[in-house]
Formats: sequence, structure tokens, C-alpha cells
Amino acid sequence: MNRFLQDRLLKAAAVFMVLQGALLTLAPAVRARSLDADLRWTQWFAALMWGIPVFLVQRGITKRLPDADPYLFPAAAFLSGWGLLTIWRLDPHYGARQGLWFTISLIVLLFGLRLPTNLGFLRRYKYSLLTGGFLLVALTLLFGTNPIGFGPELWLGCCGVYFQPSETLKLLLIVFLSAYLSDRLAIRVRAFSLVLLTTIISGLGILLLLFQRDLGTASIFIALFTCMIYLATGKKRTLLFSAALIALFAVSGYFFIDIVHARVAAWLNPWADPGGGSYQIIQALLAVANGGLEGRGPGLGNPNLVPVAVSDFIYAAIAEETGLFGTLGLLALFGLILARGLRAALRAPDLFRRFCAAGISAYFGIQTILIIGGNLRLLPLTGVTLPFVSYGGSSLLTSFIALLFLLHISNHLDEEPAPLPQPQPYLILGALLALGLFAAALANGWWTVIRGPDLLTRTDNPRRVIADRFVPRGDIVDRSNSVITTTVGKIGELERSYVYPDLAPVTGYNHPKYGQAGLEASLDGYLRGLQGTPASTILWNQLLYGMSPPGLDVRLTLDLYLQFRADEMMFGHSGAVVMLNAQSGEILVMSSHPTFNPNHLEEIGSELRDDPEHPLINRAAQGLYPTGTVIAPFAQAVLGKETLTDAERETVYEAVGLQRTPQLQLEVAEPLSNSELNHFHVSPLQVALASAALSAHGVIPAPNIAAAVNTPAEGWVILPTLGTPTDAIPSELADEAVRALILEGNNFWSHIGQATEADSSVTWFIGGTPPNWGGTPIVIVVLIEENNPRLAQRIGEELIVDAMNP
Repeated sequence: MNRFLQDRLLKAAAVFMVLQGALLTLAPAVRARSLDADLRWTQWFAALMWGIPVFLVQRGITKRLPDADPYLFPAAAFLSGWGLLTIWRLDPHYGARQGLWFTISLIVLLFGLRLPTNLGFLRRYKYSLLTGGFLLVALTLLFGTNPIGFGPELWLGCCGVYFQPSETLKLLLIVFLSAYLSDRLAIRVRAFSLVLLTTIISGLGILLLLFQRDLGTASIFIALFTCMIYLATGKKRTLLFSAALIALFAVSGYFFIDIVHARVAAWLNPWADPGGGSYQIIQALLAVANGGLEGRGPGLGNPNLVPVAVSDFIYAAIAEETGLFGTLGLLALFGLILARGLRAALRAPDLFRRFCAAGISAYFGIQTILIIGGNLRLLPLTGVTLPFVSYGGSSLLTSFIALLFLLHISNHLDEEPAPLPQPQPYLILGALLALGLFAAALANGWWTVIRGPDLLTRTDNPRRVIADRFVPRGDIVDRSNSVITTTVGKIGELERSYVYPDLAPVTGYNHPKYGQAGLEASLDGYLRGLQGTPASTILWNQLLYGMSPPGLDVRLTLDLYLQFRADEMMFGHSGAVVMLNAQSGEILVMSSHPTFNPNHLEEIGSELRDDPEHPLINRAAQGLYPTGTVIAPFAQAVLGKETLTDAERETVYEAVGLQRTPQLQLEVAEPLSNSELNHFHVSPLQVALASAALSAHGVIPAPNIAAAVNTPAEGWVILPTLGTPTDAIPSELADEAVRALILEGNNFWSHIGQATEADSSVTWFIGGTPPNWGGTPIVIVVLIEENNPRLAQRIGEELIVDAMNP
């Protein structure tokens, strides 16, 4: 039965490896959405390096340990194969090294199957083995090195071959404690004498690791020591003592050890320094969020954006490409190993093997929870490896030796289990490990489902930039479908092209270095294809390509001809022009000067931020200027007079909406009161909306600049406005005020206002169609940041004549 079940499970693991390898092969073609791509083949070497040793070990287990637990080796082989393919996909060089270590590990396991099933040699030589482990770790203080050239020197070796003794020391500690505790319990010694020697020896190991600055392994040492003592004595206070000791180490390390301080600070508030000390954890969380429920697909994510993805953050790499469903499967495999390991402990025929199996299970569980918790910000980062999965020959070899011991311990069909007077400690240990895995699953779900959508829109998420190179972004067009902004290039090299760059303060930019601004930011959901596209299409693209569908075109209300005329006349001057349909609120012109060319943002971006003329600001919607005498027509319409007290001025402002922030698909400024200078500061857009009330019989329209989106299912769909029209002035009073503003010979009304504040002056021009106009009601506002009424009047009058006579 065991042989049959083990064969079936290993065949399932082999099928997974083949499917994963096939998907990795096709990934370049899928990403490029073309068969004309260089396919990836080298990972099949990894599959062979996995399959051949696994087959040989399977035959060896069947022959040598026929009654061994049938779940342990298949689960470990599954995890190792998953990790090997992931590492190879991230870096073939490290993948080849991991494949070599995997082969060595399974050769050791294969020969280890010949060991006596009772593992008596471990019990006899417990002192020698532990002393040897201590000596090897101590040697790293003198001859230690780091394969990457910097960081803690925890390895011994040279010439490309390195070994980390602290990995093996964990297993040797378990073996020593199991042997010592089982021997002492057999002669019924007092608890104090039972704990004294083990505390001294474990304490020496912890101090040695602290000197070595291997804080992750030191934490595991403390936890393993606590588990073993608790299993031997059944005293719950040992758990509390361990928790207090680890907390003491954490607090002490936070204040006295730089690396601990940095890791705890990054854990407590990673958002404070996302580009510095918290970069790793932020990118790991972004990878988890980017994976979503079903993952981006093997080879289709961007896990290399996470530093040390092959080792410390391999869980985040797997999460990005297999999603929440994949990581739940990964956690289930670890849960299976822990459950079967504890089962072997409970059924062990003697105390030594019972303690050993339970200790190994705790070792696997604690290390798994520590590293996965660090990836998910459930715990501070510790730098330990994920058993069987992470890159690291020492860790992989130690994990398989520990698995070998579990296989031997579980192979005891003809032996009765040893008496178990107190099963509760084993049940509590299993419950705590299960709780840790469950907490990891919940945390993964939190970052994927709850926080994921917000995380993925962060400007420091480089995956958005990469997606923009592979998925065409939607065009931005004017009301006649003339292109304003588009995407050019081939798949993999796509970039944004700004056909009408003078609109940059309004349309903004989408840039890999400087992020997003303007309509590119506010309409990003449509332009990226995540809004307006059927959910089934989005899901299909994510499943097939690991990316969003092509972006949707967005039609603006702007008239590109009138916009060009405004920009032409504003050239060389600072200010803004806003023209809108007084009835519908559609913005026909939104000009802001000085402007900039977003096609050259890479070269001029840093200069623009420090430019004293602030070309990045959309003066039409974000600029705030004193009202001055431009308020006169509104005062006449509301109160019937132009000379106002402060209270009456507030009444006028409130009536015509100058105290309200317009609701628009753009970032707009809030009005600002300057009581010291007795001025109220508003944007040209606000003045344009107030002016619309004069041409539209007293009604202020809801402004709108994004008219429609071209959806794949329904074609052009009208986008709703964000606000609602407001009755501001009685129609007869508005019409009467407008008639008084029509100059002889003109078929439109107009007014020029000025305001002076400190050493600067601004000139306003407002104008619009009369109440009896038979065509589209139009209003225009011109703001010049200088005392130049003639220029403001010329721009305003020429534009309104053009608009009234298309």
C-alpha cells in the first residue's frame, strides 16, 4: 500500500514538473504574444536533474524502508522540484548549482537508507557530533567567508564551493537534545538537572551564533531548545520563557545591532523608506499582490525585481507567478510534512526517535514560518532559508538528511509505539505549527485580496512600467478623434508618444522614471484596460499572458483646433485659458503655459521639478489667483451692485460656486482665502464655471473633460460627469447682467478684471455667448500672469469668435 501511494504521489509531482517546465518554455512567446520569440529550454536540464535522482531514491526507499511514511519523500521532492525550477527560472547559474546540490543531497539520502533504522549511532555519538558542529561554526569566526563578497561571513570554503555549518548545527542540536533527554528521562532525573546541561550547551551555541551575527539561526536555536524541553517536561512555562527570551533578544538587537534595528524598523513601518531599508519587503509585498489569486503564470511575472529572490524571498517569487492558490498549495505541502513528521513521532518505538522526529518537524515548521512570515510582513526578516525550496546547498543537504531520519523513524511497522503518558505537548506543538501556517495563509490573502489593488497602483511599483512595455496603452483623442497621445513601438519596447505635447500640463505623462500625472494618472484604469473591459477578458488575459488586456482609447471633450489656437496665442506668456460649453460643462479648451514636452521627459525631468516657472502645474485647474475686479459681473447679477462689503463678497462667492472645489477627472485646487490681503484665490476653471451661469440662464454646469471610452463590447460609451448642475442665479438676473456686458458691435459679452497682490499682477478676461444665442452656449476665461489687459482681451475675443463661427 505504501509503495503504491508513494508512486502515485511522485507521479503527480513529476506531472507538475513537466507542466511547469512546458509553461516556462512557452513563457517568452506568451509574453511577446507572438511565436516569433526565443523559447526557454534550459529548465529541462533542471527537470532531468530532479527526475533521475528522485526515481533512484524512490526505488531505494521501496527496497530498504518499505514501511516508511509514503507522504514524506513525495512532499519533499515536490517542494524541491518547485524550488529548483523557480531558481532556474530566476537565474540559470544558481539553478544549475542548486541542481548539483539536489543531486548530492539525494545521493546522501540514497546511501543513508542503508543506516540502521533505530539510528542508534546518533544516540551514541551525540557529544562528538555536537562538538564537531560547534567547531565548524567556530571556524567561521576565523576563516569565514561570504560567497557574494559582503555581509555576514557564515560560510566555509573556497573556489566556488561553500558550506554553511550553522545549517547542520540545527539538526545536530535536535539529535543531541533527543539523545540526552531520552537517556536522562529513562533514569527519572529531576527536571532541574535535566534542563541544566542542555541549557548550558544550547546557550553556548546561541552565543556562538550571536558572535557570528547569524541571528536567524540563533532564533531557531532558542525555539528548538524550547520545543524539546517542553516535549520532555510538559511544562508550559518553558514556552513563555522562550517567548520572553526571543523578545529580549529582539529588543536588545534593535537597540545595539544595526542589522536587527534595520530589519525591525522595516517590519514595523516599511512605507517610511520604500526605496531604502524597506525596499526588499515592499517589493516582496508587491510581488505577492501582483500574483493575485491565480498568479501571473510561470515565467510571466517579474520576481527578479525582489532582491535575493532565489533565497530569502523565493516565497514571494512563487506567489507572484502562481498566486494565492499556488502558495496555499505550497503551505499545504509543508503542513503535510509537519503532520506526518509528528505522526511518526507519536508512533515512534522509543523516546529518542520520538523526540528526534518531533524536533525535526518543529525545525521544518519554525524555519518555514519564520521565512514566509518575513516575506509577508507577518514577522521581521531573519534571512533563513525555506526548507527544500530556497537556494542554498547547505540548507538543502541538511533538510534531506533530516528527512532521511524521519523516514527511518517512520519505518517501524513491527515495533509497538513507546508509552506516551503526556500526549498534550505534542498536540500543542502541532497546533502552534498549524496556527503559524494558517496565519501565513491569512496574511497572504490579506496582501493579495484586500491590500493588493492599492499596492499595485503605487508609483514605486516597477511592474507597471514593465507591463507598459508589453501591453499597448489606450490612446487619448480629442472630440473629433484626433490623436493627442498614443503608444508606439513593438511588443517589449512600447513607449508613450505625445502627438500634441503642448497639452502636457493637462494630459500629463506616463513615464517609467517619473511616474504619472494629469489625465494619464486619473484615467489610468481605462488606458490600462482594467476599467471598461469585461471581467472575463481581464481574467483571460491574466491567465494566458500574465498581464492586463490592451488599454482602451479615451475621447476628451477638447477641441484640438481651438486648443491649438489658444496655445499659439499664449506662447511666451504665463497663464491659462479655459473654454467650455456653458450648458453641458464640456471643456473645449484647457491651456496652461508655460508648458513642456513630455516626449523629452527623460532628459528634462529633473530640471522641470526645480523650474521657477512651474511648467508641471496645470494652471487652468491647479493655479490659484486673486479674483480682484473679475468678481464685478457676478456681484451685479447676484446683488445688483459691484461695490461690496466683506460679507456681501462672501455671499457672491458662495452663490456662483467659487468656494466649492470642482469635481473633475483631473487634480484640481481648492479655493484659498487670503484675509490679510483681502483677496480670494480661485482657479481659472472655477471662474469659467461661474461665468457659465451668466450664459446659461443662471445654471452652473458640472464640468467634464473625459467624454467617452471605446470599450471592446459596446464601442464608445459615454463617461458620466462627477458633479451635478447647480442653480446659482435667477435666470432673469443672469440674463440682465449679461446684456449689460455686451459691447457695441460684439455678439458676445465680455469683462476684463485685474488683481494686484504684493509685487505681482494678473489680468482676467471672461466672456461668453448672450442668452439669446441660437448655437452652443460658450464661455471663456483667460488668465494672464501680468498686467496686460490688451493681450487678455485679444486672446479671449479671438477664441470666442472662432468658437461661435466654426
